[in-house]
Amino acid sequence: MKAIHRFVGDEDKFDWEEIPVETNISSGSKGVIRRWLIGEREKAPYFAMRYYEVKPGGWTDLHKHSHDHGVIILKGNGKVFIENEEFEVKFGDVIYIAPYKLHQLKNTGSSPFGFICVIPNKKIVKDQGSNK
Repeated sequence: MKAIHRFVGDEDKFDWEEIPVETNISSGSKGVIRRWLIGEREKAPYFAMRYYEVKPGGWTDLHKHSHDHGVIILKGNGKVFIENEEFEVKFGDVIYIAPYKLHQLKNTGSSPFGFICVIPNKKIVKDQGSNK
């Protein structure tokens, strides 16, 4: 377990030491990579923080689930679809996605679209689901 993962990238290529890159996130996404910045590896009990990067013309999968998200855009331009609405987003914009809301993020620019996404710890989500 490590408490600090140093940023070793630059403004064009976001990268952190000891953080593996995941590709082929889901069959419903295109051109997406993910890095788990904080999560089970760090034994974080309450939340997980992930960095996503979407290539030009790419998108995350269209889905919904029992937990909420906090998202902050770090680079590029895109659109976020939440339920029946679509919003343009850019650097510095912050997005809240409530539980059970259908959502998707798309890159609408000519450069990579990167964002941080914070979600609850999987165990907390599982425990909440079993109490319904």
